[in-house]
Amino acid sequence: QVQLVESGGGLVQPGGSLRVSCAASTSFFRFYTMAWYRQAPGKQRELVAEIPRDNTTNYADSVKGRFTISRDNGKKTVALQMNSLKPEDTAVYYCSARWNNQYWGQGTQVTVSS
Repeated sequence: QVQLVESGGGLVQPGGSLRVSCAASTSFFRFYTMAWYRQAPGKQRELVAEIPRDNTTNYADSVKGRFTISRDNGKKTVALQMNSLKPEDTAVYYCSARWNNQYWGQGTQVTVSS
């Protein structure tokens, strides 16, 4: 079982920036594909960005050029830097770890509003 704890959500104005982070409990962190998903009210959960063990990155088209995912294997953390935020980025953001099984964090609310 892997425990994931997110932090860093909050309220930000359109055009602003926010960074969310996720700390994992597993000693095998470096083997996991880490990812951020989000779920807005009334919508399905969607993949925002992912970073496999080889440090390649994949992004949803809607966030390309604005969001950056990164990982620190030594600290067992993954972060999502979000710039140029838009109201449509408002959602609960979930950290995910996948390696055979998939684990989820509890989610952190990101609200983009003036």
